[in-house]
This record gives sequence, structure tokens and C-alpha cells, in this order.
Amino acid sequence: MAKTTGKPAKKPYAKALLFGVLSLALYIAVFANEVFVRSTWAKGGVYAILPIVTVFVFSFVHGTFADSLMSSLGIVAKKKK
Repeated sequence: MAKTTGKPAKKPYAKALLFGVLSLALYIAVFANEVFVRSTWAKGGVYAILPIVTVFVFSFVHGTFADSLMSSLGIVAKKKK
């Protein structure tokens, strides 16, 4: 069982801000280059990996942002006893 020191955990404000800005930048980049993305990602063959990689990158960045934001707001999962 983990010991608690009584000190509140440090809030990840900087991490939330960093990944929030990065998430926004990714969405802007994709939508600003929509024609290129659609034409390249739909070629097939070796290019079939691009949508998969894109989804993983967006998932990681947005998930990290959401987790950091919730932790910054004090919303955390309940620990089992």
C-alpha cells in the first residue's frame, strides 16, 4: 500500500497547456491541408499506414491533454482500497 505524505499532488498545468496547444496545432494542420491529406492517405499500398499513424498520434496527444486537464481540475479516478 502506498504511503501518503499529506502534501497535495502537484497539478500538471504546464503539461495540460502544452498538450492542449499541440492538439490544437495538429487539428489546424490537418484541416488546413485537407486536400493533401485526403489525396495522400487514400493512395493505398504503403500509404495505408498513414491514417493509422495519424490516429495513434492524435489519440496520444489528445488523451494526454485530457488526462492532464482533468488532473489539473482535481478530477481523478477513485482509488480502490
